[in-house]
Amino acid sequence: MTLAVPNLTTALQGPLLHLEAHLLDNQMKVEAWLREQWLETPAPFYASVDLRNAGFKLAPVDTNLFSAGFNNLSPSFMPLCVQAVQSAVERVCPKAKKVLIVAENHTRNLFYLESLEVLRGIFEQAGIEARIGSLRDDLTEALSVELPSGKRCLLEPLTRVDDRVALGDYSPCLVLLNNDLSGGRPAILENLEQQVTPPLSAGWSNRKKSDHFEHYQTVAAKFAEQVGIDPWLVSPLSLQCGEVNFKERLGIECLSGNVADLLGQIQAKYDQYGIEKEPFVVVKSDTGTYGMGIMMVKSAEEIENLNRKQRNKMSSSKEGLEVENVLIQEGVYTFETIGDDNAVAEPVVYMIDHFVVGGFYRVHTGRDENENLNAPGMHFEPLAFAQSCNTPDKQGAPDDGPNRFYAYGVIARLALLAAAREIAEL
Repeated sequence: MTLAVPNLTTALQGPLLHLEAHLLDNQMKVEAWLREQWLETPAPFYASVDLRNAGFKLAPVDTNLFSAGFNNLSPSFMPLCVQAVQSAVERVCPKAKKVLIVAENHTRNLFYLESLEVLRGIFEQAGIEARIGSLRDDLTEALSVELPSGKRCLLEPLTRVDDRVALGDYSPCLVLLNNDLSGGRPAILENLEQQVTPPLSAGWSNRKKSDHFEHYQTVAAKFAEQVGIDPWLVSPLSLQCGEVNFKERLGIECLSGNVADLLGQIQAKYDQYGIEKEPFVVVKSDTGTYGMGIMMVKSAEEIENLNRKQRNKMSSSKEGLEVENVLIQEGVYTFETIGDDNAVAEPVVYMIDHFVVGGFYRVHTGRDENENLNAPGMHFEPLAFAQSCNTPDKQGAPDDGPNRFYAYGVIARLALLAAAREIAEL
């Protein structure tokens, strides 16, 4: 099967070609540095990273510690996933024979349930029994859901006995969270004697995106120093703005000022590199957004002139939680397009432990290169890098498929390292 590889606007490849070539030239130094970092701060159990490839820079724009979307990976990635799961389990719970995957509460999203079933299957192929538990209050008995793939996903109510959680008489050694805890830390999961990964403190009720990107800025700066590049080429600029109430228009003036400030910083970098594009910023909830509570802005005036519909849209995020803190992040264009209709695409890279195990392109035919692609109407194309993400072709051009995918894997692992440090601090 031939997997599609997006085109990249040739005129904008200059700095990125230099970056890709630089990573290839310094591959041994890159890998040695990353190995040292994992010894100091072990990687999270799993994560996915959304990247944006602007041609003149390649940077992460979001990191998810509770990865869904395993159903969008190419089946050829499964051996990599199985080996990585074995490594991750050996590290966090060496004697584990059973794992309980704690699911998100929404069960109407069949694609999410497909992801859970693929994830469960990866554990079983790794020789570890796996079942899926639900925190839903209204789920009192096992629920079997038929999936579009023809598989079935079995969701079972979570119970607690003393300091252990179970599914009936199924008592796992390891509890794997696939629920980002946007609604808070469930009492049923507190103070368990079982190993819980990622830890409860990594849920969105405890974390902020701005904290993650502060760690990322530090990681990117150290990495850039190692390989001799401008850290801006692999890192989005960002600012945090707290105490914003969109409905009541409280904090809007402060938000507007910060937007103007960040746009000025981006324009300075564009001038430095001779980039003739209009800067923009992304204003989004500082906790898990799920594609909600997010907008693209090209001027401070846009913030000042938000209408009621826009303010209402920005005021709530996942599970109806009110947005009170926002992250203002440099908008990174994506100049990758796929297919005859040149649909805009962005890579999403998946990791288990510190291994890149695959990914896909998020594609949207109805969005532009400066818009959020995580929106209704998106679809996914598997990334063609089952091997090449880890094995670049030094004889080829820097932007050949294997080498571009290697660059993706490096930047994604920098975001993973930032997440590892964030968790360690929590």
